[in-house]
Amino acid sequence: MTRLRGNEARCEALFASGLQRSDELTSEALAKVISRTVRRLGIAGCAGRMAQEFGDHPEAAVRRMRWIRQLISDMNATALPRQGRPGDCPPAPGTGQRASRPAAGSVRRAA
Repeated sequence: MTRLRGNEARCEALFASGLQRSDELTSEALAKVISRTVRRLGIAGCAGRMAQEFGDHPEAAVRRMRWIRQLISDMNATALPRQGRPGDCPPAPGTGQRASRPAAGSVRRAA
């Protein structure tokens, strides 16, 4: 299974899942729903199901995606701050953005 990266993939997986507003909506429960949906449909399957719903029922799909994006935002807000996670790269100097990680096995040389 390909590892999910980014909020877009998480949103697609939650959108394609059977998640309802009445379900348990903790960060842990959402992570399980995301994993289970990706195992069942694959990342491309999640995106395809979402695209189909936007084509078939655009108004309902917009409302669902707005709700899903809010869930993901709330889930990220309750997680550890990005800089506090072990293994995260610090922001690149002067950019406010994270430096990219070196490829596995590569060595960064001092300039």
